[in-house]
Amino acid sequence: MILFSKYMVPKGYSGITIFPFVILRHYSLKQDSVLINHEKIHLKQQLELLVLPFFIIYSFEFLIRLFQYKSWNLAYKQISFEREAYVNEKDLNYLKSRSFWSFIKYF
Repeated sequence: MILFSKYMVPKGYSGITIFPFVILRHYSLKQDSVLINHEKIHLKQQLELLVLPFFIIYSFEFLIRLFQYKSWNLAYKQISFEREAYVNEKDLNYLKSRSFWSFIKYF
């Protein structure tokens, strides 16, 4: 389910996924198939990890990457879940062929 809120999406980002919702900053972003695919990859990741463990791992990995790179943006982009989503966001058929727990390849 896609929702729209410029207040729930952090500044500098276009969307955020909190199972079962994809929240976009602007209504016009609904037409961005690459962004929607990126967020759908996160939905799949969250489902595979039963949601709460996803956010625990995501947060823990972010903190490790932040300590490692000392850059918020670089730490965010190096999180395994984000790496999988960014690498495959343009492949609109990726979710059809994606294997279970594919994000592990990006650790």
